[in-house]
Amino acid sequence: MSDRDAKALRDRIARIDGAGYKRYREIVGSWDLPGFTLFVDHAQSDPFATPSAVHVEIGPEGTRIPDAAVGTSARRLGAATWLAARFAEAASEVRARGTGRSGEVRMEHPGQTVLPQTAVIVDARGGLEARFLVGLPGRGRRVDGAGASELLLQTIPDLVRSTLVLDPAAATGIVEAAETNEDAEALRDFLRRERLIAFVADGARLPRASGIDDRPLETDGVVPFEGPPEMRARVELPNAGAVTGMAVRPGVTVVTGGGFHGKSTLLRALEAGVYNHRPGDGRERVVTRADAVKIRAEDGRSVKRVDISGFIDGLPFGRDTHAFTTPNASGSTSQAASIVEALEAGARILLIDEDTSATNFMTRDRRMQELVPSSGEPITPFVDRVRVLWDAHDVSTVLVIGGTGDYLDVADAVVRMEAYRPMDVTAEARSIAERHPTGRREVVETGWALPPARSIEPASLDPRRGKRSTYVRVPDGRTLLLGRHEIDVSAVEQLASRAQLRSIGLAMARLATEDDETSSVPELLDRIERLLADPGLDALDPRGEPRGDLAGFRRYELAATLSRLRSLSVGGGE
Repeated sequence: MSDRDAKALRDRIARIDGAGYKRYREIVGSWDLPGFTLFVDHAQSDPFATPSAVHVEIGPEGTRIPDAAVGTSARRLGAATWLAARFAEAASEVRARGTGRSGEVRMEHPGQTVLPQTAVIVDARGGLEARFLVGLPGRGRRVDGAGASELLLQTIPDLVRSTLVLDPAAATGIVEAAETNEDAEALRDFLRRERLIAFVADGARLPRASGIDDRPLETDGVVPFEGPPEMRARVELPNAGAVTGMAVRPGVTVVTGGGFHGKSTLLRALEAGVYNHRPGDGRERVVTRADAVKIRAEDGRSVKRVDISGFIDGLPFGRDTHAFTTPNASGSTSQAASIVEALEAGARILLIDEDTSATNFMTRDRRMQELVPSSGEPITPFVDRVRVLWDAHDVSTVLVIGGTGDYLDVADAVVRMEAYRPMDVTAEARSIAERHPTGRREVVETGWALPPARSIEPASLDPRRGKRSTYVRVPDGRTLLLGRHEIDVSAVEQLASRAQLRSIGLAMARLATEDDETSSVPELLDRIERLLADPGLDALDPRGEPRGDLAGFRRYELAATLSRLRSLSVGGGE
């Protein structure tokens, strides 16, 4: 019998019952419980502090995960995400009792996406590690021994057995999750082979429950997606077999149609398609190339030395836009800056919705060109740049446009949404453009070059706060607290979770503490990507400790968060 078994843990808790709360440190370490090992990694010092970090390890014979769920890395990630959601949902039903956060059990929920994450890790043999937080029970600021014994020796084992140890019915669900994620990866390989920028499978259910709820809309009125015949592609997936859907090809694609017919819903599905999704989401077979970035106007954001002269130049009073800086950008300057920043980070697909764009940035019609001569208008609208971005720089754009026909002149493909059903109207759009010319003067500069990358001084990312060398908090999913700085990322629409944003904050802190030389933005992003490739997300913790609240992120969201740090110190181009 182990001297670190359930009885030993119960005896240890009984010995500290009623003592000062800090005595919980005496239960730190590993404990062999029936069917799994419990590790108390860190014991909180106060019942009102962040709950204690624990993890459990279960061997493959204990989890009963089928071999079919662990055969490839894609399958293991799908399986781990399924298990994390299952445990997190069950843990949320545990009711806290006692002082502060006593009795709380919390695991980071993965949401609808399948991302590299640290909450549950499944190995190639079917064993797993699950990491979560527990609020050690307290009476005032003293150890509640009875509550702790119940939590650690009854509540947590029950959660583990009911969510992480699989019965035959659950085995079916985890295999479906594993196969769904493997199919999504196969679709991404299909995009690369066929040089597509996105694929939307027939039968996909795109509408979401609400603007703040990413779960699928569950009503009888949801129209399953069906791609137009002219844009249809067919792909053989390893598990689902033959799948058909709409292929979005490189170039300039315009999505149009009447209001409330599904234009923005389709674009939101494409922007979310940079990530894989869990079974039942409705977008499991909607995939978009990983270098696609959603762009929008963002009044009031900070901009630091961004060359927006390709879009905005000749400002009043001779203000230079080759290294434009402002603490309070307008809609047009913020949108121009976001495009340049995305391209600087390596984006090669732009996703734009006119509803969240600055009108004067998107186009300027013939009448306004006559009324306001070019000498008095500093903005070169996006309609006059979108073609050169594709023709000269291999940057594709997907635009939702419902209010102006100017983009019909520059589109390679036009899709009209009618009652959530897409129709390829490219030929009709070209005919209309020929019959009804707009008369606007087009700005054509085939030699327009993309600006060079900026350089950043890592010291300006200072993550210190008080006595803490690294202070990173994510209070609401749209705000990152880094040291003494507050970064508003509410307009970075492709951030999928708080865990992602937390990881981004730790990545920024890592750059600040490890780099003392000015580096270009791409160099910094490359450095973090190499770190995440090996050894992975755990390397982001400043103390080198494993934690369960991190998720993988793209370089584009890291770059966008960096750019919104108001203390950022930026040099010139490379």
